[in-house]
Amino acid sequence: MRILLRLPLYVSLIFTLISCKKEQVTVIISDSSSVRTLYGIERLAGSLSESGYRVQQVNDDELPVRGISIVIGRLKDTLIHDVFDKTKIQVDTFPGKEGFVIKRNKDIIVVAGADASGTLYGCLELSGIVEDQGKLPDNADITDQPEMTMRGTCIGLQKTTYLPGRRVYEYPYTPENFPWFYDRELWIEYLDMLVENRFNSLYLWNGHPFASLVRLEDYPYAVEVDEETFKKNEEIFSFLTEEADRRGIYVIQMFYNIIVSKPFAEKHGLKTQDRNRPIIPVIADYTRKSIAAFVKKYPNVGLMVALGEAIGTDLDDVKWFTGTIIPGVKDGLAALGRTDEPPIILRGHDTKAELVINEALPIYKNLYTTHKYNGESLTTYEPRGSWAQIHQDMSKLGSVHISNVHILANLEPFRYGSPDFIQKSVKAMHDIQGANGLHLYPQSSYWDWPYTADKTSPRLLQVDRDWIWYRTWGRYAWNCRHNRNDEIMYWTDELGKYYGCGKYGRDILNAYEQTGEIAPKLLRRFGISDGNRQTLLLGMFMSQLVNPYKWRVYSNFYTSSGPEGEIIIDYAKKEWEKEPHIGETPVQIIREVVQHGKTAVESIEKAAPNVKTNKEEFSRLKNDIYCYRALANFFSEKVNAALLVSGYRYSKDISDLDKAVIFLEKSIEYYEQVVELTRESYLYANSMQTRQRRIPIGGDEGKNKTWAELLDHYRTELVNFKRNIQLLKSSGAGQTVSTYDAGLGGDENIETIDWLFY
Repeated sequence: MRILLRLPLYVSLIFTLISCKKEQVTVIISDSSSVRTLYGIERLAGSLSESGYRVQQVNDDELPVRGISIVIGRLKDTLIHDVFDKTKIQVDTFPGKEGFVIKRNKDIIVVAGADASGTLYGCLELSGIVEDQGKLPDNADITDQPEMTMRGTCIGLQKTTYLPGRRVYEYPYTPENFPWFYDRELWIEYLDMLVENRFNSLYLWNGHPFASLVRLEDYPYAVEVDEETFKKNEEIFSFLTEEADRRGIYVIQMFYNIIVSKPFAEKHGLKTQDRNRPIIPVIADYTRKSIAAFVKKYPNVGLMVALGEAIGTDLDDVKWFTGTIIPGVKDGLAALGRTDEPPIILRGHDTKAELVINEALPIYKNLYTTHKYNGESLTTYEPRGSWAQIHQDMSKLGSVHISNVHILANLEPFRYGSPDFIQKSVKAMHDIQGANGLHLYPQSSYWDWPYTADKTSPRLLQVDRDWIWYRTWGRYAWNCRHNRNDEIMYWTDELGKYYGCGKYGRDILNAYEQTGEIAPKLLRRFGISDGNRQTLLLGMFMSQLVNPYKWRVYSNFYTSSGPEGEIIIDYAKKEWEKEPHIGETPVQIIREVVQHGKTAVESIEKAAPNVKTNKEEFSRLKNDIYCYRALANFFSEKVNAALLVSGYRYSKDISDLDKAVIFLEKSIEYYEQVVELTRESYLYANSMQTRQRRIPIGGDEGKNKTWAELLDHYRTELVNFKRNIQLLKSSGAGQTVSTYDAGLGGDENIETIDWLFY
């Protein structure tokens, strides 16, 4: 991240930073400049002064004395019109919302935005040019604007485990629960990162935030934090929203329905949440007044509503949204004397968005919808089937649709930064799903924000470690149409600068892009779920590979969003019946991921001797690349074993099981490599450490979250398999013995195969 010089700015302030190296630059702004424009000028002034220019700032009624003049404002400002007329600068295409133009004519440079955010982004663009080139450009003719209307990241005010006496999502805003929430310097670093990557929204996820942030006259007992904490919450939330607004960022507070605060629930003899809760008057009144007070108190904040988590019926969803939530927002606006509507985003999960939006649009215009891109994971950049259809339908409702890259359950905890995969994904959001917005989760450790799972002291911050995650999504949310060859050059340069290795940044890029294919391919072909109930990179048990239907009870069974293909049991059946295969096959995928891992390691090793900066981080990245290779090999061996076991269902040839043992033994050797690679480098594999996780094994009370713990289970699985093979052989039924004949239970169908591993 760039180190920025931050200077306090006011409209009448004059910078006078002396340097004999470069000439004077006079920044001329309109008196009507907003806080966003002033922030952009602050960033630009810092870059200019660091490059040796003498910078002064004046109002538009003051004339520059000498040197270069940079005129900054909105395209509609009189100041900008006058300068265009005087200099004969032509603007052929006027940019839309958040867009800007940068033009130079001799000693006059104009930075003009379609709105305040556009002016801000124009200043950032020019600032970046100055930092890259060390000077102002000799010529400038730039017009740009974002493709996506909403480009946001999210932070969860949630934890890895439940709080005592509470349920999922119930986490009051307190220093004990979230000490980082009160760290202003950390917020500034994060907000600077967002604006650097041109994100314009920040989502805060929590079950019921209102009882931590507002106090109601009619329900004073509903507040669930003490007075001192309440004041701290008021101060930090006001600080956050004001600093975000300066950077063109809308803070959007998410909440679940219908959840109420614990003291409110106790007062009225209710549960804090109920998955089939009906709408009752006291809860409706409390919620409406909570929202109204929130909007009145924090006017620069939007809301995201999850209707489907804890509410009764689809009709109740409509009634709650149009009869409680929207009226609450309007009450808050009326108290402020405002008519401009803050954004309200409807989360499409477990609700019929069409019913809700059709009823809501006539009474509230600034509505958005959002849904998971392809589940709670990243599995494909070619979404199809039900996941694609959901987005296509929601994009036609008359509101802007946002694609949500949700919890990345198949990417935790290793570094992920494949520009190619991410660019293709954003293109799919536009071209296949019809989305015009991005809602981005952290790459890993969502439940453990702000830290990563790396075992370091002090712990690493996600905003620092995962810089390439935010950089790639931000870049392509702004414009996903960059030429592929140009992107290779761009990322080669960025990685070369970050690691001080010049042209060898291309090899680091290749390592990122090779490993970027491994987890998505594995999950979409072998995974039980595309949800957060499965931690893919902890591996899978044989029973989950050969009898996946048994595990359907724990989660959605397989993702339908990826390319067409076959799972193991289908492949084995077609092989036996000599039928043609369709799409991706298990054999193809394990071959591909093994090659991806091999190529990634070769690339990272090629770059290693040339790294000059950020060496410790490079070492951690290199270790992750080796982890990916070992896991690809682990899955390859285990899938080969599963193919033989699945084939045994048809062949009844016990030698197939003997061959499977060899593959299973080899898989454990590769998993032992993962254990050694992660033993001193990672605290855990997954940040959701509750009973919700099921695959490969339950994780209640923080158990089974490391590879060392899973290794014991996989060794036991092998022991059981060998023992059961011997039972089959000793039954005297010969080569065609079945599990039924051996007394292992069941009959001769798919449901019995997994008994071989218990």
